[in-house]
Amino acid sequence: MNVLVVSCNHHKAGVQLRERLAFSNPEKLQHAYRQWHALHPDSELVVLSTCNRVEIYAADEQDNAGVSFDDITRFISQFHDVPTDEFVDSVLAQSGMDAVSHLFQVACSIDSMVLGEPQIVNQVKEAYRIAQLHDGCGPLTNVLFQHALKVSAQVRTETGLADGRVSIASVAVGDFGKSIFSRFDNKTVLVIGAGEMAEETLTYLQSEGACKIVVANRNRDRAERLAAKFQGEAVDYASLDGWLAKADVIVSTTGASETLISKARFVAARARSNCHPVFILDLAAPRDFDPAIATVDENVFLYDIDALEETCNRNRKAREAEVQKAMLIIANQTQNFMQLIYHRATGPVIHRLREHWHDISRGELERLYRKLPTLDDPQRQAIEATIQRIVNKLLHPPLEALKDEAKAGTPDGLLHAIRRLFLFGEK
Repeated sequence: MNVLVVSCNHHKAGVQLRERLAFSNPEKLQHAYRQWHALHPDSELVVLSTCNRVEIYAADEQDNAGVSFDDITRFISQFHDVPTDEFVDSVLAQSGMDAVSHLFQVACSIDSMVLGEPQIVNQVKEAYRIAQLHDGCGPLTNVLFQHALKVSAQVRTETGLADGRVSIASVAVGDFGKSIFSRFDNKTVLVIGAGEMAEETLTYLQSEGACKIVVANRNRDRAERLAAKFQGEAVDYASLDGWLAKADVIVSTTGASETLISKARFVAARARSNCHPVFILDLAAPRDFDPAIATVDENVFLYDIDALEETCNRNRKAREAEVQKAMLIIANQTQNFMQLIYHRATGPVIHRLREHWHDISRGELERLYRKLPTLDDPQRQAIEATIQRIVNKLLHPPLEALKDEAKAGTPDGLLHAIRRLFLFGEK
């Protein structure tokens, strides 16, 4: 039994590398699962690909020769056409109990930029659903991801981890936006991009009173759908520079691979304004706005992911006690999960071992009865009872040792030894 996770997230890998390794749309995910099945038909797979992380969970029930770290990195390399040596040093590889604990921490948003954010558990749930849709799941990943979702719910219920501002958008609006503007009902909000992060940020801005909302996106249909949700207006992407001059709040969340707004472009737009205070929230990765824009004049307030991360780290320290409570729950549930899995692994071995020894005893009894045909039923029953007691006494030490190691969560070595010693023909 093995569970292996290979993770490329915001802690270890740069944004551009993470984007190169992302499974960014349903078609790419479907192709990935199809390709994985062709290479590893007996292995289970769940791909978790978000704007902040790319993680692959692979599992199999083999003790040896199961899927390995090299198998996964080779698959990633071939699928994305990215040489292994360009990313292998930036990934986190964990197996067994460590991999299980990692998933539980991810689902509970312990390692998210914003501690306690609810978005990640929905992303885990969606990744699991898609894996099921493409036949990526099996006995191990099914129970693993179902358990992860239960642990997330327990942490949310039993700790204060999710109290306060628990999303990037809420921190951005609450900590940054409200330090610049005391009110938003008289402000013009320009949103560049029309994805999930844009929608979430608009939700918080609208809760603070924002009502004049314009959305600019290269895809006009997506802009119109987002604007309609907030009673806003979709504007032509070509008119972006004019809105840069008018807006009081600018939120940018595009997936552009290069800087969208250079300093020169912003300076030109700013020259057509009255140099009013402007709050720019650049949530794109990589950045949409040149960081030098922050120096254009004293009324330009530019915040990006790095600034958010600093604030989130301060929030994390303030809630360290809740983090410790959550980590204790995760540690206990990880142990419980491993015991469950190892119990499932030892069950068939125990059953097979009993059958193996009882087959031998039945064969020997039949041989004895052929040699002693005059034995009556009471004599045969007495002999069989004696043989049964001998078999049970001989089986007791290895089975108890196996059960004890299963409770400790580490019976792999003993399982393999018992197979080699008693279950002839198995490797």
